[in-house]
Amino acid sequence: MRVTVALALAGILFTHAGPELRQPVLPEPVSGWTLLGGWVDDDPADSLYRAARAALNSSNYRSAADLFRQLREQQPKSRYVADSYYWEAFARYRLGGGDELREARRLLAEQQEKFPKAATRGDAATLRTRVEGQLAQQGDADAARRVSVAAESAGGGQSCTDDDDDTRIAALNALLQIDADRALPILKRVLARRDRCSEILRRKAVFLVSQKRTDETEQILLDAARQDPDGEVREQSVFWLSQVGTERSVSALDSILQFSRDPELQKKAVFALSQTKVARAQQVIRDLASKEGAEEEVREQAVFWLGQSHDAGNADFLRTLYSKTGNTELKEKILFSISQIRSPASDKWLLDVALNGKEDIELRKKALFWAGQSRASVTDLVGLYDKMAEPAMREQLIFVYSQRRDPAAVDKLMQIAKSDGDKELRKKAIFWLSQSRDPRAAEFLMQVIEQP
Repeated sequence: MRVTVALALAGILFTHAGPELRQPVLPEPVSGWTLLGGWVDDDPADSLYRAARAALNSSNYRSAADLFRQLREQQPKSRYVADSYYWEAFARYRLGGGDELREARRLLAEQQEKFPKAATRGDAATLRTRVEGQLAQQGDADAARRVSVAAESAGGGQSCTDDDDDTRIAALNALLQIDADRALPILKRVLARRDRCSEILRRKAVFLVSQKRTDETEQILLDAARQDPDGEVREQSVFWLSQVGTERSVSALDSILQFSRDPELQKKAVFALSQTKVARAQQVIRDLASKEGAEEEVREQAVFWLGQSHDAGNADFLRTLYSKTGNTELKEKILFSISQIRSPASDKWLLDVALNGKEDIELRKKALFWAGQSRASVTDLVGLYDKMAEPAMREQLIFVYSQRRDPAAVDKLMQIAKSDGDKELRKKAIFWLSQSRDPRAAEFLMQVIEQP
């Protein structure tokens, strides 16, 4: 929950569903012949086809493969024959294993030769690429070569129909199964594309590059982050740099902060640095937070993510930065971030800010609020009331007490409601007591109502 809230507060949740953290689940086929229908009235193979599809729907792939084969053998003139090749191949693909995959490949090739206009022809091309990828993973050299050729085809051409994209993405996914020396040149070619409709391929390519850990990985991702015309490609490149998790990746992200003029990309770089485990990353973020000439929103992001690390060293840094900066907005972000690094030292510092009469009163009120939210001692909070003469600060304290479930906070509210010399503050205390679930508060309010 806290991480989700932190991301929302940071304002940098990815609008895209997000880059894959693992290979995606392969989708079901999507042709005109869906798993829910596609019957042909009065066809002699209708009952066999229904039985085969029912087996497929129930994941009984062995039975489905046998039934689709029987359909072709027993009813060779049926209108279901053309698509039966695809469905049998799909069932064997789901069964897995070298022999089943090779048979699936053979069936798809036979369908292409005999029925080039089959309704499932688009899905068949995609499935064949996936089959080749699985065979390549199992050490089939010919399959690996075909995967490379298919992926190479993603590096050129202008077509961007749905079928084309699905097949090319399948080809790119299959590159996960082959060695980096062969895969990276293909991926670099894809990333160099600037033709119409190539964005989706480039987005996939940056993920695949991040999975191939070589001396080139960081530089390829950095080049994409700096040069790609598509904002999502740039942002995903930055994200995957953080997942590489090397000193070179930190240097690449730092260079984005230093040289990019895109604030949104810089904010993504700050987030990416906050997620890496490389020790130097935290120092890079601190340097940015200290940089007076940096974009204000980017500095604020740096301050935010320093607070999310819960690092005592970051707390010391943020307290020092607060004393040096005159930027009120940045100071507000520092107050929040320090409240997230929960420790007695952080709580005490926030209360000291709240007590500092030389500080801007709005900042003092925010320091008081965040001290209450970070579970500062209720005894310390209660003790502040008499030390603060300003009505605005006392009103803020009353609100802070109302947010605590501690009996001592309710006691203080009742005391204020009963005897404070400021009528408006008494009314504020009574209001917040009316919102309390403490049974003593209800009893106290009744006494107030019934007093003569």
